[in-house]
Amino acid sequence: MKTIGLIGGISWESSAVYYELINQRTKALLGGFHSSKCLLWSVDFAEVEKLQMEDNWAALDNMLVDIGQRLEKAGAELILICANTMHLCAPAMREHLSIPILHIAEVTAAEIRRQGLNSVGLLGTRFTMEKDFFRNILEENGIEVLIPTDEDRREVHRIIYEELVQGKILEGSRQTYQRVIQRLGDRGAQGVILGCTEIPLLIADDDVDLPTFNTTRLHADRAVDEALKTD
Repeated sequence: MKTIGLIGGISWESSAVYYELINQRTKALLGGFHSSKCLLWSVDFAEVEKLQMEDNWAALDNMLVDIGQRLEKAGAELILICANTMHLCAPAMREHLSIPILHIAEVTAAEIRRQGLNSVGLLGTRFTMEKDFFRNILEENGIEVLIPTDEDRREVHRIIYEELVQGKILEGSRQTYQRVIQRLGDRGAQGVILGCTEIPLLIADDDVDLPTFNTTRLHADRAVDEALKTD
């Protein structure tokens, strides 16, 4: 079993879910008393959020490269960034680390293709919805990506930062997301990507009519599968 390096704290609520999902899958696959071999580096999200709001992605690249190198030196053999948005830093990390970075968008695209869908809605932070780092990977795999309207994007982003990363789960916000997802479906989305690791804290599969792609679970499950592969 390879050792998984987790870059968490972005936010810690969803990082805790990662840890739980990774160990649940390890136990399901191996049985008995088995659990995952992993290392967790948890950042201070306030520092990350400040740099995000300043659009200082060069500083964030440097931060995640440094963390990734520390995890590699500590024995990690595979890196997971426990957040969708922070995959903006994945190219810099891949350039400076010698161990694999398991990219959340690549994992998600593979599952969408497996299910035979060719048009999906994308929810996430405004960075994930508006920048091309996630969308490009899907489009390279022949998947059309629909994002919410300007007004809907602002509200989706606000709920993530003002509520979900603070551990607040509000019924009114669940209903807002349901309406946004319905509008994406009306525009032709065959499924919806829950492209922020906090969104599944609010929206479950049975909350909406469209198939959902929980990037947190997909990422965590794939990490275990990769960790258990024999070279």
